[in-house]
Amino acid sequence: MSNQPSANTPAGTAAKTASDPHLAPVNLKLTKEERIALFRTMMQIRRFEERSLRAYQAKKIGGFLHLYIGQESVAVGCCSLMGKHDHVITAYRDHGHAIAVGMGMNELMAELYGKATGCSKGKGGSMHFFAPDRNFWGGHGIVGGQIPLGTGLAYALKYKGLKGAVMAFMGDGAVNQGAVHEAYNLAALWSLPVIFVIENNGYSMGTSQERSSAGDLPTRAAGYDMAWDQCDGSNVYVVRAMMDKYLTRAREESKPAVVEIDTYRYRGHSVADPDNTYRLKAEVEEYRRTKDPIQVVQNMLMTDGVLTPADIEKIDQAARKEADDAAKFAEASPYPTVEDLQQDVYWEADHPDQRQSQGRLFFD
Repeated sequence: MSNQPSANTPAGTAAKTASDPHLAPVNLKLTKEERIALFRTMMQIRRFEERSLRAYQAKKIGGFLHLYIGQESVAVGCCSLMGKHDHVITAYRDHGHAIAVGMGMNELMAELYGKATGCSKGKGGSMHFFAPDRNFWGGHGIVGGQIPLGTGLAYALKYKGLKGAVMAFMGDGAVNQGAVHEAYNLAALWSLPVIFVIENNGYSMGTSQERSSAGDLPTRAAGYDMAWDQCDGSNVYVVRAMMDKYLTRAREESKPAVVEIDTYRYRGHSVADPDNTYRLKAEVEEYRRTKDPIQVVQNMLMTDGVLTPADIEKIDQAARKEADDAAKFAEASPYPTVEDLQQDVYWEADHPDQRQSQGRLFFD
């Protein structure tokens, strides 16, 4: 798979930063505390996901559960670059992005449990985390369905004259959806400030990319006269270096791009799916041993003298406790009531004093 950007892409960042991502200007600006914060957020995601898995196995969580274990540096690297007018929208593997934008574990775990204290009031579950106050727009269960919505967010930014950008995340399997290509076309045609981020973990639901998708995924952007790029997603600093370039370009020039971040998930597509029937166990273990994103940044921080093993243990234990406390919060929280079924459905139902339509909104 080629790692070179297309002819209409600004000079690629992957080659410049892969050997020493510290040299990227956006990373040189990081303070010691900010570097630790990146690591802490990645650890929080890992421990939240592990605790969620235990809750699912204990039958505390119903429906689907798509874990982000192994991909932490992608969400953290991208979302750490968000500015006031930047927005994020993603697919059903959304827990990592939610924590990366600053959502709390309590509201997230409660949502997994289907409780009224959840971020979507217990009505969304694992695939539908939302935080409009943090410019985080979900969490979508339809494969590729979030990509036209992200393009619409970018249209709104341009229409309002705001210098912001949208990061619309999708998996490698979603790239073959027709709606994705329709969104590519409009984004390029209208010069919208959107970055289409392909989190390529190699297997879609359970079929390898080599067996499901012709050609390199990001190079399809060339057909729409869009810039494209690729990078290694195991290193949070490499992710930041590449994404900073395209986010800045989107904000300043209102130009879209497609980027592929190569990553890996340790668990199955969802926890209800098998882990290793479609790939060798040795493959998973080799990635875990050599490219685990938490180990990669942890080793860098120790080498640079930013953290000691004792510091790392403290951060780890704090993340574990936070996840355990969130599970206790979710367990103690109430379920939605029957009356809650008719709330948050129609705007006029929740604002009867401003209603203008006639007739019944709900039927028995």
